[in-house]
Amino acid sequence: LPGAGTCYQQAKRVLHAAVPDCLHARERETGIIRQFLREHVCGRQPGSLYISGAPGTGKTACVSRVLLDCKDELAGSKTIVLNCMSLSSPPGVFPAVAQQLGLPVAAGREGVRRLEKQLTSQGPMVLLVLDELDQLESKGQDVLYTLFEWPRLSGSRLVLVGLANALDLTDRSLARLGAHPAGSPRLLHFPPYTREQLTAILQERLGQVTGDPVLDAAALQFCARKVSAVSGDARKALDVCRRAVEVVELEVRSQTLLKPLPGGE
Repeated sequence: LPGAGTCYQQAKRVLHAAVPDCLHARERETGIIRQFLREHVCGRQPGSLYISGAPGTGKTACVSRVLLDCKDELAGSKTIVLNCMSLSSPPGVFPAVAQQLGLPVAAGREGVRRLEKQLTSQGPMVLLVLDELDQLESKGQDVLYTLFEWPRLSGSRLVLVGLANALDLTDRSLARLGAHPAGSPRLLHFPPYTREQLTAILQERLGQVTGDPVLDAAALQFCARKVSAVSGDARKALDVCRRAVEVVELEVRSQTLLKPLPGGE
């Protein structure tokens, strides 16, 4: 079957959860994030944005897409992106940020104080993006509270964007912040993808593969229906389809080895 190998390889490639050029059904969210960065980073207004949503609803992909698209606009500021999963403990976020800012790392209260001093002194705006923010929950929530407090300090040049799975992290952990009228972070929630949206995402990805469709429309519909009923997680839908392609590929391979394929099947 000439060229078949390549179409399966291509299909598996496009079904990987990489950041696509255009995020289907997330135009509104992408627009809000872009606007927030323009207003706060480019407009030199410290502030914070809290992005919530279940895994696979496009939070990280949207933020990554906006950071890529706005690279030139953000060139005059310092951007730090940290995945909090990589930290050994919640307070580890402070030395990690200090290192990115080129500060000598100091432990404990002293380290936090130095960071505060740095972020409230003259200089370019600092955009701090913290993914998997849920990992920073700690007893008394001091770590999260400190971080969200920073953009509100006098003379602050910090813009904080936090991404988490929990919708109510700010209610639970940062209730104290709400007490300040100007203090609460801006909230943006990513709802789970619907069946229609998942189908469109899968079709769009597989539409990039040349030749006949590797998976038929009914299979995509079935996958989208199952995944949307459980989680609305686009990564799961991509995974399921990628595994399906592998199964088809193996079947075709074994058929090709055993006998010639019937007319153009």
